[in-house]
Amino acid sequence: MSSDAKVVVVGAGFAGLAAAASLAQAGFQNVKILEAKARIGGRVCTTKPFTENIIEHGANWIHGQKGNYLYQLAKKHNLLAEKALKESSESSRDYFFKEDGKHLPEELVDQVTSLFEKHTDKAFDTVLPLKYRDLSLGDYLDVSFAKSDLASSEDGSRIFEWCKRNECTDEAASSLYEVSASQESEYVTLDGEFHNTLGPGGYQAILDIILKDIPSGTILTNTAVKSIHWDLETNPNGKEGKEPNHPVRVICENDQIIEADHVIVTVSLGVLKQQARTMFEPALPKPKLDAIKRLGFGTVDKIFLCFSQRFWPEDCEGIQLVWDEGPEDKAVYSNQKEEDDDDDDHDDHDDAWKETWFKKISGFDAVARHPTVLCGWITGKEALHMETLQDSEIGDVCV
Repeated sequence: MSSDAKVVVVGAGFAGLAAAASLAQAGFQNVKILEAKARIGGRVCTTKPFTENIIEHGANWIHGQKGNYLYQLAKKHNLLAEKALKESSESSRDYFFKEDGKHLPEELVDQVTSLFEKHTDKAFDTVLPLKYRDLSLGDYLDVSFAKSDLASSEDGSRIFEWCKRNECTDEAASSLYEVSASQESEYVTLDGEFHNTLGPGGYQAILDIILKDIPSGTILTNTAVKSIHWDLETNPNGKEGKEPNHPVRVICENDQIIEADHVIVTVSLGVLKQQARTMFEPALPKPKLDAIKRLGFGTVDKIFLCFSQRFWPEDCEGIQLVWDEGPEDKAVYSNQKEEDDDDDDHDDHDDAWKETWFKKISGFDAVARHPTVLCGWITGKEALHMETLQDSEIGDVCV
């Protein structure tokens, strides 16, 4: 590809910004990034809503070290968390509470969470027995846990249900019954520490480093793309008296038209699911459209609670919520799924889960550099429902 080529990058998340930065470093001077939102960064959204210290609304950690460009970049520029903060986190522990307020014993929690980790590791490490490979991850875990003596303990079973709810956050899934057990091994875990915490600048500090390689004026925000016309007949040198043109034409929602030699599309899977069939002309090949349809990446939301004073112990890493009956229970899930699928007989009972949306919250974790702030995690349709509520209502439910 000639460095004189006109390149359009759609999306100013980390993928789009990294692509543009790489092109600039390689000598490409005619690059434009089109971003639909008013801000850049995609899933990275670093803010300061409470104090001078940052809060990550989006991505929180760097996962893995070996072969991880983000980790290498953060380490090179001294952007990782200080040693004291990491040591403090390692000495902390989670406190598990039942619905009646009873504090569950640490020994039982450790036994159940260790067993859960053992079974999930089998799925991730491609050693999943053949008889489980057609099951969902949730069904596989249920069958495996049922063989343990811990399954006879009511509290142990409830902690196990919490483990499944917590795993939904890592999987970005509405339910583990919608995740394939055999496909877990497709996720490549990079060697080294899995949760690498960033320093006081957060992910914004990494974003700022990447932006240094992108020339001013490259990024156009509030510029949503309506359609991408590709594989056009070209007339690069203006032959036969015609205006020169390029093989790709990008039409924006604001009616701006940008011609290019190459377009790099880095939008999220969610955007592709909504627009892939109408965004491209001609249409994308059927295998690509089918892949977009089949792939899934659910909703993961955070809830930040800021208190006037701290009420949890100094060694508390998080307050975890163990419900008597939650959405991870197979019977509860199956009942809700049946109601969701029954479009012809919809009544108020079908929305009963909205009254207990908070039971999808796995717990509230302590937030680095914020001694009076807790962060809750919630996924799936409950997260989407929560997004429709007022902050005051969410706060009242959570506290």
